[in-house]
Amino acid sequence: MITLVVAMGLNREIGIDNQLPWHLPKDLKHFKEITSNHPIIMGRKTYESIGKPLPNRTNIVVSRKKDWFEEGILIVGSLKEALKFAQKIDEDIFIIGGGNIFEQTMDIADQLEVTEIKTTIDADTFFPKIDEKIWMKTAETCHEKDEKNNFDFCFQTYKKAK
Repeated sequence: MITLVVAMGLNREIGIDNQLPWHLPKDLKHFKEITSNHPIIMGRKTYESIGKPLPNRTNIVVSRKKDWFEEGILIVGSLKEALKFAQKIDEDIFIIGGGNIFEQTMDIADQLEVTEIKTTIDADTFFPKIDEKIWMKTAETCHEKDEKNNFDFCFQTYKKAK
């Protein structure tokens, strides 16, 4: 099962200047809960924005950059290679970004774990459009903003329509 995990605004915005445009501790906790003990695949820029390997997960980073090395992660030259390694580790694979990686994997994904943040914000990176003919929302849990989470948001699960 290949799952794309994303937090996005109402206009599908996911990042600006290689950073998340918000800080939502509840979303980070949710992300950790669903991805722990599974391989995660990301692009190099996403890895650089995180700054370190995420614990309790096999971090697989797709990069075309030669001579780039980081301790504690698996660096591969293509998405195909990343998926091949991930499948050897676990049948549940999580793809965590960025925009380019999401575009390349939207067609092969089985599930989307979306945190929809109830705001519009300046961004330079966006999540692909979720086609409702292809994707069916199967779950949604909403949360109101509080002292730590400065936006209303909803956790949504989409599965491919059969």
